[in-house]
Amino acid sequence: MDKSDPSYKGQSGYNAAMLAIYDAWVLKFMTRAVWKVPVAPGVDRYRQHMGNRHLDVGPGTGYFIEEADPPPDTEITLLDPNPTVLRYAAKRLEERHPVTVEADVMKPLPVVGPFDSAALSFVLHCLRGPEANKAIAIRNIADVLSPEGVLFGGTVLGLQGDHTRSARAFLRAANKQGGFDNLDDTAEGLRRILGTSFSTVDVSVVGSAAFFVAARPRSNS
Repeated sequence: MDKSDPSYKGQSGYNAAMLAIYDAWVLKFMTRAVWKVPVAPGVDRYRQHMGNRHLDVGPGTGYFIEEADPPPDTEITLLDPNPTVLRYAAKRLEERHPVTVEADVMKPLPVVGPFDSAALSFVLHCLRGPEANKAIAIRNIADVLSPEGVLFGGTVLGLQGDHTRSARAFLRAANKQGGFDNLDDTAEGLRRILGTSFSTVDVSVVGSAAFFVAARPRSNS
């Protein structure tokens, strides 16, 4: 990771110490108590949408793939600009022999497609805004999907979202620190940026987050 990159602060916090407590702190506490988002449906989304060739952008600890338990012949590629994240997730999923790619989703992806599916789980709120700028990441993923490929995931909404008091306070603090850049992100804006690259888009709001499924990438011409 290049410290001069605008996205550095959104990536650098995922060090070994943070990843060691990530499942307990983020998935078992923050998502439920602060964002008011249950974890189990996230696992179900992986089970429903993961294809035979799957690209996971920003895999975190690898929790969702492990819990979804895809068929043994599923080909998994993990992509992240942070090598610590890649090592951690790859170790957790080592029986599945994932391919790891150190790359930034805001740049053309150095992977060999096409992929049947891609996940972008709680990454968009860390990318540099405004929200329209994040359409670059969506386009880069669409470009490596098959014609019937599916992109799915979730993101924390900005200040217009239906947040609890604690969620709103955390949101402001994370944006001030630089780990998040999403104060103006909305569900409607998410629909728009997905719609520029996909023919079919579904967005639903749960608690502080928006979840999406986008299918059939549009031609980039």
